[in-house]
Amino acid sequence: MDQLTTRDRATGQELLGGIPAQRTPRPTAPVVTASVAAPVPAAPQVGRPAWWRLVQLLPTPTGTPFTFGYIVVLLATSLFAEYGDPATVSALLRGSSTDVAHLADTPLLVLGASALWVAGGLMSPYAVAFFFTLTALERRIGGRRAAGVFLGGHVAATLATEIPVGLSVVAGHLPVSSLHRLDYGISFGLMASIGALAGLLTPVLRGTLLGFVSLMLLQDLLAFTDPLTNWGHPLALLSGIACWPLVRSAWRRKASAVRERGEHLA
Repeated sequence: MDQLTTRDRATGQELLGGIPAQRTPRPTAPVVTASVAAPVPAAPQVGRPAWWRLVQLLPTPTGTPFTFGYIVVLLATSLFAEYGDPATVSALLRGSSTDVAHLADTPLLVLGASALWVAGGLMSPYAVAFFFTLTALERRIGGRRAAGVFLGGHVAATLATEIPVGLSVVAGHLPVSSLHRLDYGISFGLMASIGALAGLLTPVLRGTLLGFVSLMLLQDLLAFTDPLTNWGHPLALLSGIACWPLVRSAWRRKASAVRERGEHLA
């Protein structure tokens, strides 16, 4: 076989000069694969024990300072009313009464003092309901807002029932003796707190609570044994319901702050 040549034998010119030379393979850089660590499974979130939820129903100095301090005051005044000198107790109760005469003379004093006594003692239904209602409300919206709801309902219902009495006396529809009556206790503030707390519950619990309380208040209105108190309770309940936008906003802010800290909302 003849040897392959790229020149013309007659002229000696290069015939295949355009054929490129065979390329030598370039060394390729080694591919570095990053090692991905296997994801570490998150530790399961441990829920609070069952007894912890029961503890949340009770007031504590750190968790519910307003409710706890208020209960201490009510305990002291109730013990004094039970075991103190009867004449002194009677004088203090009359001086704390939010009747028209006292509201006209010392409104701020009697509006505050009247809420320091429990009508019927600490074992009365209102005292027991106060214990749990205000604790639950304060744990959700804080002490200052819970105090605002309670005092707001107490003041609003008191004025809404006593001012018409004063006007009726001036108009001659009621005797002058109506200006003086014994009126004290925590029931107006309690009803306002119940109304506000209902707005923070689930629909079923809200309907159950408001239905039960409304039925109880309706029975009192039908009995009509104490007209001012019987009308004041529904008004106080409505004042608490009127606070729903405010308490719900406060509850959302508190829940967001608690979640950021990784804690549990009571």
